[in-house]
Amino acid sequence: MNTKIILTIAVLLWTATRESHAQPPGVIIDRSPDFPTVYVGCPSIAILLDGNYVASHSWFGRGTKNDTSEIFGSSDRGKTWRKLATLKGQWWSSLFVHRGALYIFGVTREYGQIVIRRSHDGGTTWTEPKDKHSGLLTAADRYHCAPVPLAIHRGRILRAFELAEGARPQWATLVLSAPEDADLLEAANWRMSEVMKHLWSGSQWIEGNVVLTPDGELVNVLRTNGQGDDKAAIVHVSDDGLALRHDREKDLINFPGGGTKFTIRFDPETRRYWSIANQQTDPPAFRNVLVLTSSPDLRNWKVETLLLRHADSKNHAWQYVDWQLDGDDLVAVSRTAWDDSHNAHDANYFTFHRFANFRHSQPETRP
Repeated sequence: MNTKIILTIAVLLWTATRESHAQPPGVIIDRSPDFPTVYVGCPSIAILLDGNYVASHSWFGRGTKNDTSEIFGSSDRGKTWRKLATLKGQWWSSLFVHRGALYIFGVTREYGQIVIRRSHDGGTTWTEPKDKHSGLLTAADRYHCAPVPLAIHRGRILRAFELAEGARPQWATLVLSAPEDADLLEAANWRMSEVMKHLWSGSQWIEGNVVLTPDGELVNVLRTNGQGDDKAAIVHVSDDGLALRHDREKDLINFPGGGTKFTIRFDPETRRYWSIANQQTDPPAFRNVLVLTSSPDLRNWKVETLLLRHADSKNHAWQYVDWQLDGDDLVAVSRTAWDDSHNAHDANYFTFHRFANFRHSQPETRP
């Protein structure tokens, strides 16, 4: 073999190795200490009243106890991050700001009790949910959720959960709500809706987004895990947060990325709902394609632009992306699988992303 061919092969091998071990896009906030057994889950982000960012994620996998969340803060709009706290007994959780305080809301562990904590110093110190007066909201440990948005409607604050009993398609959806001016750490202030099963659907409805329609109606828009295509389920929620209903003929909608977890938020400037999700493609992708979508009415969704894409779906993914509006930008955090990940689902990085001038993004062809 001549010297020129040997040199060419060496350069190609060096380039492939360099590319395969490049850092993932965005800013790395945290990474797994053990890629084969410890994975990043449940990304969430909130913007404090002073403009600083707070982000959280959980750990999952056989190298963990599935019960711990990490909290990080940024005072330079996401360019750098510092660790603020580690919370034991906090999992599948949402960060949100309410009446000047920062909260984290989820469950104690995988299929655990519902818990909420409060921080008055931007996420460094937190209340401890020891009993029904300090944030331990349920006695039973059988609940599922994810980092999902909360809604405020007619004086109540509402969040979606699932009752995790039986096989996954047998789980039921529900909504938890409390007066918005109440002490959110007091269990007596919260009430649970009826639970709604959907055995006929053949899929698992989870990780719901409680949002207001343009007509001011409360709905819970849920991921249809196991549906096999880009669908979402709409569940109507009564004004008092207690009754649920679903129309089988009208309320299973086309939704790009509806088979994976998504976050929906309303943008007052465009009067549209926006989401970031994993669109299914042809050839089929897993979670290695991330798109920005929008809707005027929560029913008719379109892909606005491709945000991120990687050719490999086995070990690369951006998933469970949570995001917030920050002026003309979307700021987001992702459970990111990259290069030496255990697999695409078992993410090894926690990353931050800024999608600038999102309202003026140019549509791209189907990824």
